[in-house]
Amino acid sequence: MKTGRLNLRLSENRLNKLRLYAQNKEKTLTQLIEDWIDRLPSQKFGDSSSTPLPDQPNG
Repeated sequence: MKTGRLNLRLSENRLNKLRLYAQNKEKTLTQLIEDWIDRLPSQKFGDSSSTPLPDQPNG
C-alpha cells in the first residue's frame, strides 16, 4: 500500500485532547484518523456533486 502524508495545524489544547483520546482507546493518532475517514460515505474520486458542502459563514 502506498502511503501519503497529512500535515495538520491544531491548537495545543485540541492536540492534547486528541492524544488523550487516542491513549484511552489504545490507538495511534493515525489509527483514529484512518478510522474516521473509513466511516465517511464512499464516493467516486473527484465527484463531489452528490455531497454538498456545508454553508460557509460570511466574513
